[in-house]
Amino acid sequence: MSATNAATAPSNAAAVTAGSLAHGLSQIFFQKNVWTGLLILAAFVVADWRMALLVVVGTVASTAAGYLMKVGADNVEMGLQGFCGALVGAAVFAAMGGDQAWSYVVALIGGLLCAPVTWFFVWLFGTEPLKRFALPATTAPFCTVAGIMYVTTTSLHVSSAGTHVADDTTTAFFRSLLTNVSEVVLVNSLWGGALILLGLFVASWKVGLAAVMGSVVGSLCALAFGENLQNTANGLEGYSGVLTAIALAVVFLRSTTASWVYALIGTVATAAVTLLMHDLTSGPVYTWPYILTTWVFLIIAAFVPALKRS
Repeated sequence: MSATNAATAPSNAAAVTAGSLAHGLSQIFFQKNVWTGLLILAAFVVADWRMALLVVVGTVASTAAGYLMKVGADNVEMGLQGFCGALVGAAVFAAMGGDQAWSYVVALIGGLLCAPVTWFFVWLFGTEPLKRFALPATTAPFCTVAGIMYVTTTSLHVSSAGTHVADDTTTAFFRSLLTNVSEVVLVNSLWGGALILLGLFVASWKVGLAAVMGSVVGSLCALAFGENLQNTANGLEGYSGVLTAIALAVVFLRSTTASWVYALIGTVATAAVTLLMHDLTSGPVYTWPYILTTWVFLIIAAFVPALKRS
């Protein structure tokens, strides 16, 4: 949580509201960049305007809840209170669609819940013995809230939208390079993936390159592990690797040759965790493979001199 005095928040309320929503979208990929956020929003619109609307509902709700919890104006303005709510909105659309009023109610409630759940993870990682590792809450609040929403709204679920059927391994691989990126936000779209990837390069060429590395490695591992070809083509096997690569190569560790090699290893590990979780559950695993892998690798990194926290 931010160390900024919460008492400064009211004077900055208008600015925080204007800037934090776009930042909330860009923070899904650890960035504070308005243009990145707008390109991610465009990816949602390309997928379905109703999905984009639910994402906005979730982002506004979680951002407002964080503000009301007085986490600090800078924390809210950076989008750190919005990205989990945005993902909850996307998850609600994936499960319930955008035609029923309950989707918007659930997205609103889920977004509001993200703030206290985020506070819990921050508190947890600030206690001993975890404090020394400075673990980030990252998208764990989203996964927790979305998981609860998913199992408590089964009667409202709708059939998922049609997916691309891969004809061969080569087609599946090249398609997955973009769908791995788009599926981070639960979008199955080549154009959506291209827009998001463009947004990441706009934020930083290192972030964009790390995303490409994570996507390529994630897809190669999925094919090597014999994962379902259609799932691979649709990005369902490689999206967590995109986040792991960015997190370990340039975000939570200082960007060095060692961090990039470490990120590559972490991406392979994420692919294995993804395979295991898919075998253990029939429901969505969201970004848990990335989260669990990154937490473990950050703990290990604390004992590796060549790897420094950023």
